[in-house]
Amino acid sequence: MGFDPVSGVGLATLWLVGGCCFFTASALPLCLNLEAPVPIKYPLEFCSDFGYRTGCCDSQLDKQLNIRFNSMNITSQICSEYIKEILCAQCDAFAAELHGPHDTKSSPNLCNSNASSVHESKGYCSDVWDACRNVSITDSPFSPHLLNSAPSHPRLSANNDTLSAQWPSRRDFCAAFAPPASDPYNASFCFDGGPYQFQSEKQDTAPKGICLQKVELGAYINMIPHPDGSNRVFLASQSGKVWLATLPEKGSSNPITLNESAPYLDISNLVVDNEEFGFLALAFHPNFLQNGRLFVSFNCDKTIWADCAGKCSCTSDVGCDPSQVGNAALKISSKEVRRIFTLELPYVSHHAGQILFGPKDAYLYFMLGDGGGTGDPFNFAQNNKSLLGKILRLDVDNMPTTEEIANLGLWGNYTIPDTNPFKNERLARPEIWALGFRNPWRCSFDSLKPLYFYCADVGQETYEEVNLVTKGGNYGWRVFEGPNLYNPPASPGGNTTESSILPIFPILGYYHNQVDPKQGASAIIGGYVSRSEQDPCIYGRYLYADLYGSVMWAGLEFPPGSGNYSATTINFTCSASSHFPCEFVGNSTIPKFQYIFSWGQDNDRNLYILSNGGIFKVISPTACDFTCKKSLPSQFQPNSAPVPTRSSTAISSHASRSASLSILSSNTSFMLGLIIWAWLM
Repeated sequence: MGFDPVSGVGLATLWLVGGCCFFTASALPLCLNLEAPVPIKYPLEFCSDFGYRTGCCDSQLDKQLNIRFNSMNITSQICSEYIKEILCAQCDAFAAELHGPHDTKSSPNLCNSNASSVHESKGYCSDVWDACRNVSITDSPFSPHLLNSAPSHPRLSANNDTLSAQWPSRRDFCAAFAPPASDPYNASFCFDGGPYQFQSEKQDTAPKGICLQKVELGAYINMIPHPDGSNRVFLASQSGKVWLATLPEKGSSNPITLNESAPYLDISNLVVDNEEFGFLALAFHPNFLQNGRLFVSFNCDKTIWADCAGKCSCTSDVGCDPSQVGNAALKISSKEVRRIFTLELPYVSHHAGQILFGPKDAYLYFMLGDGGGTGDPFNFAQNNKSLLGKILRLDVDNMPTTEEIANLGLWGNYTIPDTNPFKNERLARPEIWALGFRNPWRCSFDSLKPLYFYCADVGQETYEEVNLVTKGGNYGWRVFEGPNLYNPPASPGGNTTESSILPIFPILGYYHNQVDPKQGASAIIGGYVSRSEQDPCIYGRYLYADLYGSVMWAGLEFPPGSGNYSATTINFTCSASSHFPCEFVGNSTIPKFQYIFSWGQDNDRNLYILSNGGIFKVISPTACDFTCKKSLPSQFQPNSAPVPTRSSTAISSHASRSASLSILSSNTSFMLGLIIWAWLM
C-alpha cells in the first residue's frame, strides 16, 4: 500500500527513491510489545506457513514459539495445528489488537462466527474447542489461571490441562476467548487461523461543518480539565500564569468565568516570555487528588533566576560543537517544588515542551523538539545519544539515588521505566520513547483508544504532519520531511541515510501550498479525537488545524484499527448565539482567530480552540445551520470519567521559519524548565 500525503499511510511499504529501495514501518497496527510491525527480513521457520510478510516476528521470536510449542506435548495432530496457528498469531501485524482486550497475552481473540472464520464450521473458537477439548496441553494458552479474573466452577481442575477440565462448556470457553459483541471495535479484531484482514465496510460521510461559540476573550495556550471531573478547567498564559476557570453549563451560551486578578499559580517572575519562549505546558499527576502534584514546563533565564541551570544538549558526545552555536543553552530542571529535568538547548526555537501522563501507564511523556537551526544541522533528531527531537517517557514516582543519576547519566530526578525501548542499549539514551521529530506541537491520547497517541509535528519547508506514536518508532526527521526526502542546507553533525532507518510515515498531513500559496509557510496545531456528544458527525475523527486559522481538517481511520487514514477539510464558522460577538476574516464566515495556539478539552470531552482571538467551543452543528444526521454510537457514555490529563503547548510564533535562525547571545542562557509543584486544592 502506497502513501497518500493527504489521506494517510497503510502498512509497512517498500519505497523507491532515486533508484534506491528502502523499507518503512507502519504507524498502526501494533505488536504485543507495542512497537510497530516491520517487514520480516528473513524467512521464518516455525511460523512459515502463514504468509506473514510484514509483522512482529523475527527469527528469535519464531524460535521461541517453536520451543514453546514442542514443550506443550500435544498428541493430537488436529489440535496441534490449531495451537500452532494461535501461537503464530504473535507474528501478525495486528498482534496487539488481536490479543486485546483480554487480561491474557497468551491467546488472541478467537473468531466465533461463520462470516469471519476461514474454517467451515460454527466459528474458529468452536473449532478449537472441538479439536482440543479432550487433549492434554502442557502450559496451555487457554488456562483460566492466565486471566486476572479466573472463573470458578466445579469442574475447574488445576491438575488436568485439557480444555474440558478447565472450562465447563464451549460457551464458557468462547465467552472468555472470543471478543465481546458488546464492544464493536474490539469485536472486529479476532483471529481465524491466518493473517488478519479487514472486512469491507461503508465509510461515514464527511461532516458538513463545525460550529463554534466564542466563550472567552483572552489568549491562552493551555486548557486542562480539572482532575476532579467537574466543569472546571485550568487556563494558562504564555507569561506563566494559570487560572482556575468555570465552564458554562451544558447548552448555555454563557462565557467562561474566571477571576483574572487571582491566578491559581503565578510563576511569571521565572518565565521568559518572548515569541517562542514562555510557559509551555502543565499536567496533573494521575493521583493529583491524593498527592496534589502539579507539573509545569517553561523557559527561563539563568541571568534572572539562579536556579535556571542544567546540562547542555550540545556536546561532543552527540557530535555537536558548542562553539558553532554560541554559548547558548536551554535547560530543564526541578525543585520541591522539585526539579525533574534540566536540558540546555542550542537555538531559540523548536523547544516543543509539552508534558502529559499516559492514560494506561501513568508515566510522564515529554515532547522535545530538535533544538532549532534550519534543517537540524547537528542531526539531533536521528541521534539516539541526544534527547532532542524525541519523545521521552519518564517515571516521576520513583526518585533515583545520587549514585543512579551519576551512573546512568540522568538529566534530573526521575527513573527509567523498564519497558522503555532503549533502556538497555549502550549507545542510546534510556529516556527515549520515540525519535525523529522536528517540533512536536500538540500531542494527545485518544480517550477511548488509549494506545492511539497522536502527535502533530511542525515541518521545515513544505509539509506539516500528524503521527501515530508507538514505542521505539522513528518518525523520519531529518532524513524525511513528511513523506519526502529532505536535504539539509548544512550538516556539521553528519547525516543519516534513508537505508539505515525504518521510518514511520505520517498518517495525516498537508503541504504548505494547500493552505495559502501566497502566504507560504504554515504550521500544524495538533488536536484531539472527538469523543463528546457535542457533534455526532465529528465523533471518532481527529481534528487539527493550521496556525493561521484558515483551514481545519478531520482525519478518520477507516476501517477502524487499520492504520489507514483519510482527511477532509471542514467548513467552520461562529454561531450568532455566542455570548461574545464573533469577528470574521474579511467578508468570509471564518472566525478571526489571528493565530490558533492550541486545542483544549474539558471533562465532558468537549473541544475548544485556543487562539489569539479568544477561546471558541465546538457546539452542535445545527447552531450554525450545518446538518448532521449521524447518531452517537450505542456504547457512548457521556461524562463517564475524568478525561486523562494532558497538557497543551502552543506559542504564537512557534512556526517562524526564517532563513537563518538567530543564535542565543553568548552572555545569555535560557532554560526549558520542567518542575514538580506540590500544590493542594
